[in-house]
Amino acid sequence: MNIASVTQVNTPQSYCQFSLKWADITPPPNIYHRMWGAAKHDRATGVHRPLRATAAIFESADAGHSGPESRQILLALDHCVMGAKELDQLVAQAAELSGQPAESILVVFSHTHAAGLMSLDRSALPGGELIPDYLRSVGECAAGLITQCIASLAPVAIVYGSGRCALAAHRDFWDAEQEQFVCGYDPGAPADDTVLVARATNREGNLVATLVNYACHPTTLAWDNTLISPDYIGAMRETVERETGAPCLFLQGASGELGPREGFVGDTAVADRNGSELAYAALSALAALPPARTRFCYTGPVVSGATLGAWAHKPLAPDQLAAKSSWRLSRWREFLPYRRDQPAAEQVSAALERFQADEKSAVAAGDAARAAECRAMAERKRRLLHRLEQMPLGESFPLQVVMWRIGDAFWIGVQGESYSLLQTELRRRFPGAPLLVCSIAADWGASYLPPREIYGKGIYQESIAIVGPGGLEQLIEAVAKRIAVNTSE
Repeated sequence: MNIASVTQVNTPQSYCQFSLKWADITPPPNIYHRMWGAAKHDRATGVHRPLRATAAIFESADAGHSGPESRQILLALDHCVMGAKELDQLVAQAAELSGQPAESILVVFSHTHAAGLMSLDRSALPGGELIPDYLRSVGECAAGLITQCIASLAPVAIVYGSGRCALAAHRDFWDAEQEQFVCGYDPGAPADDTVLVARATNREGNLVATLVNYACHPTTLAWDNTLISPDYIGAMRETVERETGAPCLFLQGASGELGPREGFVGDTAVADRNGSELAYAALSALAALPPARTRFCYTGPVVSGATLGAWAHKPLAPDQLAAKSSWRLSRWREFLPYRRDQPAAEQVSAALERFQADEKSAVAAGDAARAAECRAMAERKRRLLHRLEQMPLGESFPLQVVMWRIGDAFWIGVQGESYSLLQTELRRRFPGAPLLVCSIAADWGASYLPPREIYGKGIYQESIAIVGPGGLEQLIEAVAKRIAVNTSE
């Protein structure tokens, strides 16, 4: 009887030069904070958990491979988003002070909605006067972290694994009674629950850092919360670090339609509970990772009370180790056509003025409910106007994409808020490779990238998207094509 048996299990790995440093970037506790249209406050009233900036540098392990194509700087910030002006200022400052090319710095956001809206156009609002100096301090901090990372680059082995976490839920919910879509927990729709983890160890086998890649909007804390917070990410990170003794970097996945089951609350205990749920899922996946530079092999039968099959971790051969060090970096702009029904800035500006006038009238009439609704609608128009004013000219949006391959894994930084189809479809096509998708990269000018079929349904994410139907699908094809080319080499 011929039965084919699998006699070895390969664990995805990368070998490169690497360093990670982080610092506290918590803003003043009375800074402008209003992120939610329904919020009644402007200034923050305190701090729930500190915010972080984390710099991680990946560099080719090949000493003969130098230049801008051999190094990628990842700067992760505990903020929601930044506009183009604020992002360009931050990157230019960090690049100048650290001496690194601006194009090598990729900024990604944890996307917490409780950190405050750090936009320069809010400077005249209560607490907004603190924003310019705060943003400059973040730029200085980023430059310092990058400089520290460059000075401490060292060889590491990165081992990848995955787990499951039910924290993220679908949030395009149909309210049958009101006959409209709302942005909230939909228990009847599927959600991507994949947790990707990576463990970086040095030559001595000591843990250098862990990385957690998960797709879920940090919207536990909403309009009733007045505290600066990294949302669930803070408790997740602190729990993982307590258990591992090493820094943990969180990378937000493609979470356009995903949010926590329990969210939109003011209770920070809920955010901490959500963070613990993700932390223990990540720790479980990390605990299952095998030693670096090995594969799990069948070693043969052992006669005992039964004839047993023994397995062991065996060192990789030199050529196999070399393959784990392969390096390829791509940076490009994917031109996604704008939607044709985009409102003109003049229309939005007029609507903003109407809602502001209506709010004043409602306040004068003592109609608190109407005043709150007008204030929220004015906030929507203010944000839309901000996006429209910063949109690049032309027929298409030049979406920023950065992809670097190290050994078996692909790290992908994508501008905007893609629906999870981006990561689920790419992982379906390339099941053998870890694909760490980092969304909310660069400025938020791209807005949401929803699938073609949801356009015209009145879903929030589609209603504020600036690219037309098919933009997400075009992005998927472009990334898949480059992964395929890299995989075949």
